[in-house]
Amino acid sequence: MSITETALYQHVKSHETIRLGNLFFFEHYLVAEFNEGVEINYKNFDEVRELIKDHFGDENFGLISNRIHSYSIVVTDAPLFNQCESLKAYATVTYSLFAEKVFNVENYFFNFNKQNFHSLTDAKVWVENTLTVHTQQSLN
Repeated sequence: MSITETALYQHVKSHETIRLGNLFFFEHYLVAEFNEGVEINYKNFDEVRELIKDHFGDENFGLISNRIHSYSIVVTDAPLFNQCESLKAYATVTYSLFAEKVFNVENYFFNFNKQNFHSLTDAKVWVENTLTVHTQQSLN
């Protein structure tokens, strides 16, 4: 289910449509809905990185990948993606067993604090809670 079909959509601060898909920015996290069939690699992710930097600056943030479409991530680029130290919570929302298995394979390559969910609401709660913990730890 697209975020546009949920109550969360009314809290979106900005919505960007890019070549890879749609990005929905909230105060401390974003929801990404990448297009069917795209291949995401470090180079074509530049536009996403720039928008993240514009929106969050150097602040910690979370990312929810709402996998309503099938797409691929070049896992050999994982060491480059893993350099993003500001990403403190990476949630995926999957809607099929296949997508869930892809998430499990990705875990072997990506070092992010990742969790998989079956609903956007559960993913949002986990991301917000995780960011709160990181904020409290940095204040101590």
